[in-house]
Amino acid sequence: MSIYFSGSFSRSGGVISAIIKQLNLINLKPVKKIQVKFDPFHPNAVTARDFLFHISNPKVVETNLDCIIKPNIVCDRSEPEIKIDLQELGSVTFLANNLTVLEILQHFNKHISSKVEPEEIVNTPSAKLVSKKQRKK
Repeated sequence: MSIYFSGSFSRSGGVISAIIKQLNLINLKPVKKIQVKFDPFHPNAVTARDFLFHISNPKVVETNLDCIIKPNIVCDRSEPEIKIDLQELGSVTFLANNLTVLEILQHFNKHISSKVEPEEIVNTPSAKLVSKKQRKK
């Protein structure tokens, strides 16, 4: 008698690949300003610094060139905080004390990037098809 296999045949890509997947989904079009406030001596400041690093990626910034990304470094032992000002409706605040970068990016995509309407793709005939049609006439 054998035990049936229950699980996956391959390993997951890990946390880094999950972060990259979430970064590919980010769209900053509804965002006006991102403020990342942290104390470098706070034990949980690593999350805010990593989020600031990932959100400053040129591919992410290209989604909205008018978006301002501002780091606020304080020395008052306060908890890390990420405040996102939206262009239309108020702001969203993430208290990054007990969150990971992956969780922040997932919530960012769920609440902010989902507000962007997908662009419609217009089918235009390629130059090769047009030239072939002209040859046939």
